[in-house]
Amino acid sequence: MTVDSNKLFINGDWISAGGTFPIHDPATGEIVGYAADAEQSHALLAVEAAHTAFPTWSKTPAPKRSALLYRWYELIMEHRDEIATLLTCEMGKPFPEAKGEVSFAANFVLWYAEEAKRIYGDTVPSNEPNKRITVLRQPVGVVSAITPWNFPAAMVTRKVAPALAAGCTVILKPAEQTPLTAIRLVELAEVAGFPAGVFNLVTTSKPAEVGNVLTTDPRVRKVTFTGSTEVGKLLYRQAADTIKRVSLELGGHAPFIVFADAEIDLAVQGVIASKYRNAGQTCICTNRVYVHESIAASFAEKLRQAVSTLQVGPGMKEGVHIGPLIDEHALAKVERHVEDALAKGATLLIGGSREGEQGYFFQATVLNHATEDMQIATEETFGPVAPIFTFQSEEEVLARANDTPYGLAAYFYTRDIGRVTRMQENLEYGIIGVNDPAPSVAIQAPFGGVKESGLAREGGKYGLDAFLETKYISLAFA
Repeated sequence: MTVDSNKLFINGDWISAGGTFPIHDPATGEIVGYAADAEQSHALLAVEAAHTAFPTWSKTPAPKRSALLYRWYELIMEHRDEIATLLTCEMGKPFPEAKGEVSFAANFVLWYAEEAKRIYGDTVPSNEPNKRITVLRQPVGVVSAITPWNFPAAMVTRKVAPALAAGCTVILKPAEQTPLTAIRLVELAEVAGFPAGVFNLVTTSKPAEVGNVLTTDPRVRKVTFTGSTEVGKLLYRQAADTIKRVSLELGGHAPFIVFADAEIDLAVQGVIASKYRNAGQTCICTNRVYVHESIAASFAEKLRQAVSTLQVGPGMKEGVHIGPLIDEHALAKVERHVEDALAKGATLLIGGSREGEQGYFFQATVLNHATEDMQIATEETFGPVAPIFTFQSEEEVLARANDTPYGLAAYFYTRDIGRVTRMQENLEYGIIGVNDPAPSVAIQAPFGGVKESGLAREGGKYGLDAFLETKYISLAFA
């Protein structure tokens, strides 16, 4: 399939950007579509449209905002297979996984369609008989939403749906590698009936230039970004001059800890679910597997056997578990991490090489005897490689797991309730999976990290907070 979408969506109209840029299928390298290539001037038009639309949208009754969001949800679900096909073609993940992502994305819209009607204020008791204290929650204003390539549907709706529910207007800039999914979602939002200027789309091959407008223009009052820590820090600095609200969901380096009393088979399947989903290209995926030394040999062999059943190939091919990496840069990084680990003493149990003669495929890989001096121990690999480290005590592995500037997700397996309590309270991460490799599946839960993994939370009732101002009113009367 080839998609030619050479228009930007600004102020309710699809307008030409004057040029386009190609989108490539990472499984084949073939061009699967074109997207409009916006300049800074187009970003300024989008900001103006959103700024103009905000006063009316922010005062639109919550039930009406809810109804529009619900209609958008229905349209996404009606077109789920079509969107999933686009997603697989431009990003590479297996089609069943892509369908799951589209459903996940739609459920964010459904959730915030419901939450739009539950944005409450407070009446606070006063210490004076002739005063009344009221607290209002009001939309923050124009929102810039900058989304990544690894979840082209879910990251759009997880940001845009709560913003719209809160009464904010939005400018969406999707990743240049995967704009086609976002374009289709915006087309369906237009069909749903959102007013002109409320939801705007700017695609570009020049993210730094366009992003500079979206983070520095004083009319933009909120920036929400998912991506690398390096880029997140840059956007944070750019937004600082106008004191914008900023939500950042950044990189991770998740530990996966398997204690001696864990059910080994369940832990092995947990690593498979966490590490190899989306070819390891998720911010919360396992990066370091810590296994108690008493069970390390058995665990390593069971993991090797389980990984040997995983099929690598194009996402539209039936039976494929692991699709391609997004591009050559990503593939080279994975290859570099594996080579470095092997040079420093790791043992290759399975995989370890590029796969096929075309596309950006890497074999599902397990490395044993990993150590802290390896790149893979400190850098986020973002690929299908599981390095196994061993440990002796709870105190030791806790210190090693926390010895990182990142703090997004962590996992551990044990049947000791005391250890569960100690670990969940002392791991320095925003998301903890206890005998659970997929804690982010619940849209009602808060998603986000600590330390250099980000600011604020997305999902659930917590996801609205970043898009709402709190206004305190004190009324005195005679």
